[in-house]
Amino acid sequence: MPKGTIRMADVARAAKVSPMTVSNSFRNPHLVNAETRRKVLETALELGYVPNAMAGNLASGQSKVIALLTPSIRYSSFADMIESLGNRLEAEGYHMIMTLMESADREIETLRAMIGRRVDGIIVAGELETEAARNLIRQQETPLVETWHLHDDLIDMAVGFSEHDASRDAVRFVIESGRRKIGMIGLDPAGHRRLVERINGYRTAMSEIGDAGDRLVLMPPDSNGYDAGAKGMSELMSRWPDVEAVFCMTDILAVGAIFECQRCSRRVPDEIAVMGYGNYDIAANVPPGLSTVQTPGSTIGEAAAALLLERLRGTTTEAHQKRVDYMIIKRGSV
Repeated sequence: MPKGTIRMADVARAAKVSPMTVSNSFRNPHLVNAETRRKVLETALELGYVPNAMAGNLASGQSKVIALLTPSIRYSSFADMIESLGNRLEAEGYHMIMTLMESADREIETLRAMIGRRVDGIIVAGELETEAARNLIRQQETPLVETWHLHDDLIDMAVGFSEHDASRDAVRFVIESGRRKIGMIGLDPAGHRRLVERINGYRTAMSEIGDAGDRLVLMPPDSNGYDAGAKGMSELMSRWPDVEAVFCMTDILAVGAIFECQRCSRRVPDEIAVMGYGNYDIAANVPPGLSTVQTPGSTIGEAAAALLLERLRGTTTEAHQKRVDYMIIKRGSV
């Protein structure tokens, strides 16, 4: 057959199944036996068949496409979320498209682009930061799930945990190890609510032992790398020479802090303890092993997909949140 003329009926005939089975194999795979679907997809590939998505969209009223907006793909916690999210959506016949939204000033532009393409839903790795973007979503019918952080002014749906409580518990863990003079290295939050909550969690834990929690070093928001952690550690030790431990806003900053301690011959954890946040892949591998907060990326991805799918199936219509658990991971640095 000439290119571009392969139809669903041709695939059905070659695979010896009904046209509806071919359609479901692409759009609703959960309705098709795994072996039958494999046969259909192999036949379609051999024939060069590509479903007409536009025609399907008009017939069903759905695009079967979900947009993921993420500020970064560099860290394993986000990577775990993206993988589990994509797997769950694919199993239900949806395709995920991902776009980077690295700054708040791109929120409106990115949302308009996704809504204009008539995606069935939007998932944000993090949360929308500008009120203009939040208002835009409130005016649309496109369902949206924010992730990683729970808060009171919910736009639509959310999956996450309390960043404040996770940071507070991380610092409490350091305090329980016998340290009292504890500093923090972070990024200047610049109004970013998740980062503000991590700082507040540090200060809450320090206030519980009668400390003001003012041993705080904030790096520029675009400098979240090992070098930033090393520079932050250098400044912290210079300003507070008697510091006994440091809580870092991310594992990347914490690993940089460990590198700086090694450079200065400050033994970790004997002379100074280091606590991270995120449990990135490097945390278990950098000597002496980084104690950190395990943030549940895979669980968040699975739960975000479940919330969105429930909405799209019409089994739930009310805005709601789902809380997931974080965990303190003890290793050699504390």
